[in-house]
Amino acid sequence: MADQPVRWGLSLPNRGVLFGLTTVAELLELSETAEASGFYDSVWVGDSLLAKPRLEAISLLSAIAARTRRVKLGPACMASFPLRNALVLASQWATLDLISGGRTILVVCLGGNLKRGGAFATEYQTMRVDPRSRVGRLEEGIGVLRALWQTDPAEFHGKHYDFAGVSFEPRPTRPGGIPIWIASNPDPDLAPAAYERALQRVARLADGWMTTVVDVETFGRNWQQIQQMARAAGRDPATLDSSIHQMVNVNDDPEAGVAEAKKFLDLYYTTDYSRDVLDTWVAYGPPEMVAEKLLPYVRAGCQTPVLRFAAYDQKGQMRRFLAEVAPRLADARVPAAL
Repeated sequence: MADQPVRWGLSLPNRGVLFGLTTVAELLELSETAEASGFYDSVWVGDSLLAKPRLEAISLLSAIAARTRRVKLGPACMASFPLRNALVLASQWATLDLISGGRTILVVCLGGNLKRGGAFATEYQTMRVDPRSRVGRLEEGIGVLRALWQTDPAEFHGKHYDFAGVSFEPRPTRPGGIPIWIASNPDPDLAPAAYERALQRVARLADGWMTTVVDVETFGRNWQQIQQMARAAGRDPATLDSSIHQMVNVNDDPEAGVAEAKKFLDLYYTTDYSRDVLDTWVAYGPPEMVAEKLLPYVRAGCQTPVLRFAAYDQKGQMRRFLAEVAPRLADARVPAAL
């Protein structure tokens, strides 16, 4: 298989509306700018209910769907997935998919990373969900969505969901249902078996993989392992997508850029990020430096880099990025799958 073009994504800071970092009007305008640019192939929003509150993802994506015609739409990622009732979500997401004309990608994840801030313990306690059930709820939730979207009547038998003879509507526009990716960034401190299980879950269940806060070497190694696991499970790794959620701050002064990114991200995620994390997660500095930080991920196999501006002037960053960084990325190609 030949090398493939990159599909660049824009991530919107929908939590920032609560802090005055952006507005609803600006988020919609940024979506329209991304659509008109021809550079971006997708627009993404964050998700959380109580742990890190923000504009609710499905509602916001519906508004963006009405303002765009081409770009794909999704969450990066749906951290509340284990908390949401999968049957209700199936209806909500199928409706969003119909509104958008079949442009959605559902990216699910476990959420609950206590190292990255947020009131996750309170969220699970308030919603009366045992956090130890997250993996089971995620895996069963994916099964429930696929059963409802792909079979009629649908049935599913598990620990958290058990039903049969269910005729479900509305149905997604695509006969095979909506692509479901898993966002997974296993902690390096995990036991090797647990780390492997996280990657195996992607290889076994997902149509794509999204990750974040990871260096190029780790990204490439994990992506190769996911592809190998997929093949061992009888799946074609060429059908899987790969993505990284990366922050950007375009600034002629690199130190000023990383300082602004830290201020923005610390407030956004209620965390005190170290310089090591910022150096891994943020492409900062003048245009050539930003491009040089992003391109190695493409060469490591990243098909869909999703970029968020870790900056207070979202529209200014967008204008400069499209004018000075995007041309440096336009000819990037993703190596063929293993």
